[in-house]
Amino acid sequence: MLDAVIVGAGPTGLACGIELKKRGLAAVLFDKGCLTNSLYHYPTNMVFFTTPELLEIGDLPMTSLGEKPVRGEALKYYRRVADHYGLDIHQYERVLGFEGQDGAFSVRTEDRHGNAHAYAARKVILATGYYDRPNLLNVPGENLKKVIHYYKEAHPYFGHDVVVVGGKNSAAIAALELHWTGARVTLVHRRPQLSQRIKYWILPNIENRIKSGEIQAYFESGINEIKEISVVISTPNGDVEIKNDFVFAMTGYHPDTDFLEKHGIRFDPETRRPNLNPETLESERKGVFLAGVLVAGLHTNEIFIENGRFHGAQIAAAIARAC
Repeated sequence: MLDAVIVGAGPTGLACGIELKKRGLAAVLFDKGCLTNSLYHYPTNMVFFTTPELLEIGDLPMTSLGEKPVRGEALKYYRRVADHYGLDIHQYERVLGFEGQDGAFSVRTEDRHGNAHAYAARKVILATGYYDRPNLLNVPGENLKKVIHYYKEAHPYFGHDVVVVGGKNSAAIAALELHWTGARVTLVHRRPQLSQRIKYWILPNIENRIKSGEIQAYFESGINEIKEISVVISTPNGDVEIKNDFVFAMTGYHPDTDFLEKHGIRFDPETRRPNLNPETLESERKGVFLAGVLVAGLHTNEIFIENGRFHGAQIAAAIARAC
């Protein structure tokens, strides 16, 4: 029997696996995608807001060519971490659910070939993040193929009319890169101005592009309908319909609370923070721990790799005492 199953092989899940291994405990990590699957799906040219040492886990140093690391450097670093500690990671194996009780859980999975598996574990750690669940616009036409919730890179949209919905980092970066690559960009944001928390080297750039008219912007506005060759925008001056080829809905993401609730995790009704022990991060369902951004509820901007990485030590210490 495993001491723990870890659901999610992102930086926080890796940190949990490392801390358990340091204490001589046996754990397996599962991810429905690849190692650090969310980071892999970040924009190709993404630059982290933080410095390398704040992304480090397992006491292994991280280096970068610039002051701030880029996506490719982070992916390389976490591959090296996984190799160094010899973590048992099952990639492309989705956790379907788990039953049982503290000390005797049965975890059900399905691999990429459709084969079912079951694992016995004393504890379960949920470190699934939130990047897989986009916040939907909930408007007619959102199911069209031209609507994209994950911006990767700009090249395929050269010479096209694109709408970017949102006013935070991801929207600003997407709008700028699309503009620089030759797309005709319109930004739509529900608030009166862009977020002042946009990365300091990005914010003046996007504001200047809007001021010059290079990027058209509608503030205090939203998408009313998405059509095959146009979008309808609700503005303070009434509806506007503009030509459109692609829509990038950069409206954020949220945890899979349905899965969590199904497995006995209870939440504060207002903040959607899970009810758990702040010292051990054990939930009200004994033997089930939460790590990373899942701890933050609706306030997903409170927990990043920089602080979520410390959850591994908290959880591993609690499991070591119990085992």
